[in-house]
Amino acid sequence: MKVSNELLEVRVAAAFACFTRPESKAERVSYPVMTPSSARGVLEAIYWHPQISWQVEEIWVLKPIRYYSIVRNEVTKLASPASRIVADDERAQRHTLALRDVAYRIRARLALKPEARHAMPAYIDMFERRVVTGQCFATPYLGCREFSAAFGPVDPDEPAIDRSDNLGRMLHDLIYEVDGNGRATSGKATPRFFSARLEDGILRVPLFNEGRGYYAAGKSA
Repeated sequence: MKVSNELLEVRVAAAFACFTRPESKAERVSYPVMTPSSARGVLEAIYWHPQISWQVEEIWVLKPIRYYSIVRNEVTKLASPASRIVADDERAQRHTLALRDVAYRIRARLALKPEARHAMPAYIDMFERRVVTGQCFATPYLGCREFSAAFGPVDPDEPAIDRSDNLGRMLHDLIYEVDGNGRATSGKATPRFFSARLEDGILRVPLFNEGRGYYAAGKSA
């Protein structure tokens, strides 16, 4: 798989975000920083193509980390064509510990799959034009679909926050089984975690090679 030499960037911001820790179930509790899988989701919302994939390497935290508590009425069961539910009978209050007034600078490399039909510059140009013009395949969101986000070019003079901290075990991504055509099956996803640390406001994301584990971002496998 061919990977771009240059890091592609986008700034994303929202009034609220919730990158839910998998260990919290009924009560949603956010990680303090955007997860790599959420960052990849933002990039794919802006520019997705079956012949490319994204490798997130850095997430810059541009605004102070602030939490916000939300209590919402939700239902405890899912509706289906075979069985309807009465909301009043299945209503429950759920607590969410979310983030407020967030902004991030995502830095990632574009990887070409073997079946890619165009040269790397063509895909890079398409992504950069979409960032400038605000085009996207779907509205990006930060953790929860109701927390939609705005995106645009980065300001090279905008610094990351002055904070360093061990963030503990963080979700890296969800790995799905694929069929013979390389398409994800409907089987259960396997979560992948890594030891996260914020250094001067920057979360550096390790890459992963199946069978070899994690290695530093920017290095060859």
